[in-house]
Amino acid sequence: MLNESVIKIVKSTAPILAERGEEITKCFYKRLFEDYPQLLNVFNHTNQKTGEQPRSLATAVYAAAVNIDKLENITAAVVQIAHKHRSVGVQKEHYPIVGEYLLKAIKEVLGDVATDEVLQAWEQAYGVIAKAFIDVENTMYEEAEKGEGWKGFAPFKVVRKEKESELVTSFYLKKEDGKALPAFSPGQYISIEAHIPNEEYTHVRQYSVSSTPNKQYLRISVKKEGKVSCYLHEDVQVGDLLQISVPAGEFVLQEHHGEPLVFLGGGVGVTPLMSMLETLVDQKYSGNMTFVQSSCNRNLHPFYDYVQELMDKHSFKSYNFYSKQTETCGENYFNGRIDEEWINDNLIQPNAHYYVCGPKGFMEQVVGALYKKGVPADCIHYEFFGPKLMLDVEQEQAVL
Repeated sequence: MLNESVIKIVKSTAPILAERGEEITKCFYKRLFEDYPQLLNVFNHTNQKTGEQPRSLATAVYAAAVNIDKLENITAAVVQIAHKHRSVGVQKEHYPIVGEYLLKAIKEVLGDVATDEVLQAWEQAYGVIAKAFIDVENTMYEEAEKGEGWKGFAPFKVVRKEKESELVTSFYLKKEDGKALPAFSPGQYISIEAHIPNEEYTHVRQYSVSSTPNKQYLRISVKKEGKVSCYLHEDVQVGDLLQISVPAGEFVLQEHHGEPLVFLGGGVGVTPLMSMLETLVDQKYSGNMTFVQSSCNRNLHPFYDYVQELMDKHSFKSYNFYSKQTETCGENYFNGRIDEEWINDNLIQPNAHYYVCGPKGFMEQVVGALYKKGVPADCIHYEFFGPKLMLDVEQEQAVL
């Protein structure tokens, strides 16, 4: 437990973190990788270059500072980040290193403002925060190894590649040893540890499982963008092996009992929703279902034919939005982007649950519209390609 003096110091420095947090975290990563370049085998290189990782860390540190006396307020964020950590292989021995370099970065950036008293308070606070993560992650590692699970990464063979659109290709993966796969929840993701030729460090990337849980194979559906995704598209062939982690993640299909369900996917963000849709179709779900996809155009629309096939065989509605399409593509096609008016007119239903996944702008538009319409927070389930803490939508924005 932290004493009142430490809590007071940490909370009083929170405004400084809000103002200069990203500067601190950029300094942190720079110094960390200078002295521990082997950690580049774990961290996402692209997120470092774009600044997404420093921004997300700054957001997380600020949230922890504000809630240092009530860390239970950020339990959801801790669990979400812990899933990522377990998926990429973060270990408890990494935390003291991170703590050391975070304190060094605070001192380097803030200078005289970071007095010995401030640094000592932050050292104690970091110890409490780190323990919270370590405890959650230890439990996750134990769960991942149960049953048909495994520790770290295991070799999977690519048994099939299937083009879903001009830029999205599905990879069907089976364990090399032929053993059954562990149970997982629709919506979860796996990590791939990619060993790209002529690259000094490995690259770890997460991809949502786009198939319903089964014991035989995992399907991931990958958009061709970025170093690892291009490697998968261009270099990885049927018969090749990929190193895969046990599925992780807390954006999953909840248990429902006939309530209306609405799925909204932006671009390749539809992949976890496909796993949910397949599962519900297999289960012959009794409630009304609506499946909405937003793409640039028909050629870039993943799973179009498959979703139409499922829709024809089972009773659910499907709508498609194309932001740059010129020709018509059927009665369920709309030219433009999903907007608040269309959501209000077509998707709002009593007791409905909404599952949303896609790029940040798409998420803010859709989730913001649902909040404004008064949809309860526990009926909105979402994930986008970045930490949930960074989504600029709050429940308090709902219309009074």
